[in-house]
Amino acid sequence: MEEKPLSEKESMELIAKMISTAKNNFVESGLGPIIWGSIITFCSIAQYIQITTSFRFPFDIWILPILGLIPQIWLSIREKKAKATKSWVDQSIDYVWIAFAFGVFFINFTLASLSNELYPILKEYRSLGGKAPEFELWSYGAALLLFMYGLPTLVTAFVRKFKLMMIGGIFCWVAAIVAIFTPLATDFLLMAAAAMLAWLIPGIKLRKMYLEQKAGIKNV
Repeated sequence: MEEKPLSEKESMELIAKMISTAKNNFVESGLGPIIWGSIITFCSIAQYIQITTSFRFPFDIWILPILGLIPQIWLSIREKKAKATKSWVDQSIDYVWIAFAFGVFFINFTLASLSNELYPILKEYRSLGGKAPEFELWSYGAALLLFMYGLPTLVTAFVRKFKLMMIGGIFCWVAAIVAIFTPLATDFLLMAAAAMLAWLIPGIKLRKMYLEQKAGIKNV
């Protein structure tokens, strides 16, 4: 069956509806970026302290991102119940972040496997040379992770026209280049700064916008 083309009026109404939908979906709670920005910032700074000092936390600090999944899942379920339908913009961005999560897992898994393979070689080098090698595999891993941090951040920022998040995404990519040439301790400071600029600060801004909009709706 041949599809009937949209009239000029119908086309304009569709565009207006899409713009309205994008604007309404844009002002979200901001809790997700705040949670992840806070966790990654804290973990990165804590790791920097452990590398540069003798201080050690009584637990593996990188278990915190796993624990952070609990409130994130709860928020996702609550938002899903609050929204009857999702726009194609929201769905597309969701897929980008899902791909990001798989990408980060793949990078970490690959580097961990490679690190296990290189460990005997580096151990022998240390025993023969009397000093640890200058090569740090995870320093390059930090560069890859910073690049991955910037990818979904920039996509989200450009789609939703959020300049503050654009700045954070661009910083992630600049930091990824810098991390190739800096020691591992510095890389974690770059990761902390990236998490703050890409997620934490934009999340606080989103939260403020969300609360202002919520208050405005109640006053109507």
